[in-house]
Amino acid sequence: MVRVLACLFLLFVGLSSGQSQNLGFSLADDRKKVQVPIEIHNNLIVVRVVLNDVIPLKFILDTGVRTAILTQKSFSDILQLNYSRKYSISVPGEDKVINAFVTNNVSLTLPGVNGRGHALLVLEEDYLELRNYLGTDVHGILGYELFSRFIVKIDYHRKVMTLMMPEKFKPGRGYDVIPIRIQDTKPYMLAPISINDTHSLNAKLLIDTGASHGLLLDQETDNRIVIPEKTVENVIGRGLGGEIKGRTGRIKSIEIGRFMIEKSLANFPNPDSYTTDTLKTAVADRNGTLGGDLLSRFHVIFNFPEEKFYFKKNADFKKQFYFNLSGLNVRAKGAQLNVFEIADVRAKSAGDKAGLKAGDLIVNINGIPAKDLRLYQINGLLNSKPGRRVKLDVKRDNQSLNYIFHLQDEI
Repeated sequence: MVRVLACLFLLFVGLSSGQSQNLGFSLADDRKKVQVPIEIHNNLIVVRVVLNDVIPLKFILDTGVRTAILTQKSFSDILQLNYSRKYSISVPGEDKVINAFVTNNVSLTLPGVNGRGHALLVLEEDYLELRNYLGTDVHGILGYELFSRFIVKIDYHRKVMTLMMPEKFKPGRGYDVIPIRIQDTKPYMLAPISINDTHSLNAKLLIDTGASHGLLLDQETDNRIVIPEKTVENVIGRGLGGEIKGRTGRIKSIEIGRFMIEKSLANFPNPDSYTTDTLKTAVADRNGTLGGDLLSRFHVIFNFPEEKFYFKKNADFKKQFYFNLSGLNVRAKGAQLNVFEIADVRAKSAGDKAGLKAGDLIVNINGIPAKDLRLYQINGLLNSKPGRRVKLDVKRDNQSLNYIFHLQDEI
């Protein structure tokens, strides 16, 4: 969801942190290790960041981003930050121009972590509507500048990120390790993948904490990447130009080190998803991405300085892979993000067969007032297990309507 934004901007902005030893991130009080609380939303890691020691914000932690990104210009305007450059992008096929600005010498502070002298890419608007599709206030994206300075350990279960100085790092007991390659500030790994009984490859994957899906494979990069027989067509993400469409199906297996994960879900973007030459170049040197739905089944440690990736399975390792059993994509609206609108309905899904439509506002779900829930709770109910009965009360054009359906696994 975040990836298309990051790739496109970083290609032509080409920002570099330019950190000297006295700039960038450092642990407070000369500590060797700090633990930072995190939130997990839709398999994405969200950390609290204070901008210029004044404004508390939330940023997604993203291994695929070089320079920090602020998605809402209103915050930098409040601080009266100076912009050194402006970029405008015409989105192909859309009557739309994307504007972004660069500001320098910014302070980004995390709990127990000081950060100064940063460049910041500022979007004129939140073009991806991150807060609406995650159901929480998200204001930016943070990446390589943190990973290049520290060893970064993510505990998805305890919701804790541990930052360690490289010279003091010891992985601890029980961790496996595989080599990674840091290429253009991003981590890549090789993973044996079997699409089916006859199509297999050792895929080059971007390890992507900024992607909520488990696996994305681009069939145009290798003729051994074929779309499984049983798939559903759907919206697999959002880019600068709007929705990214593709198909989702199950592959036979993916191997991460000594762990084999069977029947994982995989997204296959439509061939026309990458509509610009620059974006095609950005994704041409890999077969796909390994994202949060797979990463969150492990305790993970990123060691960028030594190009190593440590991992051990957690309690979610054997959790079933379910894909949108209702067929409903829901987004949160309003100042408190407690108004829930059905953004789209997948054709022939359980929700579609019941009669639900895009634009319906969810009032109650299984008798629980929607206003008392968060988006992740609603999505959890709508994707809990096949066969579960769901009762939705919705508002449509000032009409109150009631629908009952059963969740359905189409793949």
